[in-house]
Amino acid sequence: MSELLAEITTVGKKEVNKVYDPCCGSGSLLLKFAKVLGKENVRQGFYGQEINLTTYNLCRINMFLHDINYNHFDVAHGDTLTDPKHWDDEPFDAIVSNPPYSIKWDGDANPLIINDPRFSPAGVLAPKSKADLAFTMHMLSWLSTSGTAAIVEFPGVLYRGGAEQKIRKYLVDNNYVDAVIQLPPDLFFGTTIATCVIVLKKSKTENKTLFIDASKEFVRGGNKNKLSEANRKKILDAFVARKDDEYFAKLIDNNAITENDYNLAVSSYVVAEDMREVVDITELNTKITQIVARQNELRTAIDGIVRDIEKNN
Repeated sequence: MSELLAEITTVGKKEVNKVYDPCCGSGSLLLKFAKVLGKENVRQGFYGQEINLTTYNLCRINMFLHDINYNHFDVAHGDTLTDPKHWDDEPFDAIVSNPPYSIKWDGDANPLIINDPRFSPAGVLAPKSKADLAFTMHMLSWLSTSGTAAIVEFPGVLYRGGAEQKIRKYLVDNNYVDAVIQLPPDLFFGTTIATCVIVLKKSKTENKTLFIDASKEFVRGGNKNKLSEANRKKILDAFVARKDDEYFAKLIDNNAITENDYNLAVSSYVVAEDMREVVDITELNTKITQIVARQNELRTAIDGIVRDIEKNN
């Protein structure tokens, strides 16, 4: 999954200036760029921020273990939403992240946040009880004009109403949503839900959004689902091709999303294949008639046996 996110954000590129993860954890998503592009092709380095002190230190150790030079990464400790540490380093060419799902944040309880240039363009803040789209707005703000962001999201952000619907309206109306990918369930440690990926771009060439239903693209490995090489390739190929693929991908005009109240749920646009068995009603009815007739024969035979027993007694 980490490799797929890195590949999505670097399609058509052999090198990038800077990569960024605002919720970098132990750094696994950032380090995938070293594998996909080669660490020398991330020219100005790897940037990340992590709120948990222990995990922050683990991320720095991971950078050293993967032979990333100290001068080639900048991992900071702190709350990305209220105290971002890389103002002087943005924008970033590639952003990947798996933010915490539906956590609480200050939101409109902090009067300074609505004036924050990362959040103010949408005209509304993510709910205090659900910070998912606050992370999304942060990443969009720090994304370069030619860059791509791939963000793993809790599925509720695709269809919930209220402030989140208004933020989706901002994203769709400004043509920032490049693709939405529905992932299989039980893919990440710590949760069994079926998450999704929102891909953001600032310089799209068409006013359309690609929806991919990859909910069945997995293999079972141990006690978790995993993306096989074939699964990953199928998803990436569909993302690159950007065309309709029955039961799997659909390219939708943004006007249709507007008419659908800015609902970004993949199931609203990609029709799932009907796997139910086709039943021939005429044939089924004939079988039922035969069963009933056979039942009557057996009932008559049993009644005869009972009568014989009664006579003998």
